[in-house]
Amino acid sequence: MRLHWLSYLFLFSLLACNGKNHLLKIKGSDTEVNLSVLLAEAYHHQHDDRQLSISGGGSGLGIASLLNGLADIANSSRPINPYEVQLFKQKGIEIVPFVFAQDALAIIVHDDLPIDSLSIEEVKKIFSGEVVNWQLLTSDKLPISLYGRQSNSGTHSYLKNKLSIEFSLYAKEMNGNAQIIETVKADKGGIGYVGAGYVVKNGKKQGLGYKILKIYETNQPAYSPLDYNAVLQKRYYFQRPLYQYVLKSSYSRAKPLLDFEKSVEGQKIIVANGYFPITYSKGE
Repeated sequence: MRLHWLSYLFLFSLLACNGKNHLLKIKGSDTEVNLSVLLAEAYHHQHDDRQLSISGGGSGLGIASLLNGLADIANSSRPINPYEVQLFKQKGIEIVPFVFAQDALAIIVHDDLPIDSLSIEEVKKIFSGEVVNWQLLTSDKLPISLYGRQSNSGTHSYLKNKLSIEFSLYAKEMNGNAQIIETVKADKGGIGYVGAGYVVKNGKKQGLGYKILKIYETNQPAYSPLDYNAVLQKRYYFQRPLYQYVLKSSYSRAKPLLDFEKSVEGQKIIVANGYFPITYSKGE
């Protein structure tokens, strides 16, 4: 899923025209940034006196921005870590955690690669660099090219911790989900990981040139992030909550937006754009 640049222009135009009395600055997760803009646009239609500035850069950047007074809300696709908790304590800064959606991490490969699923053990061996050629897993003798995110990305941290691995030194670091998708589409040996919201809309895969693999644990069925019910029932291995960490001092200004995100309307926007709800069942 890509968000048109006009959406960002829309938000920044609001800032220019309406002053800063109700300005909320939101920074962080690349996985969440497009969804945040879509929610903010819908929210603004109901609260046109509220302005929001939204930017990405990674979960780590968002949390650092809270620490440095450069944001009111940090979007984060991972939980805050103990080191960061200690930094907030040292600075005397209180934050309020909020979960507004769920995400399923999609493992993607080139469309022509003759494979439809991977086991968790195989995913571990690929991303740790233990397996370096597709010949061990498919009929193709082809070097594996690894594509991922930088270390300040919440998605990078999530996958590393979920698999309990260190990433291969040969993994190429991409600037965002969209770049990973485009690179895998151009590389038959490529494999990468992206938030499902970048490849799924209304339950269907978006775009050509890549495929989303099913993932399975030993002696268990294989599930895809395209399987809405599997994710809601927590059967898909790579799924996670999406966080927003809010400065306590900004919470009263942020609460109307948070309430909108949890509302039926907000959750419908979340579902329609490839993410998964926390309070709303599909079909309501």
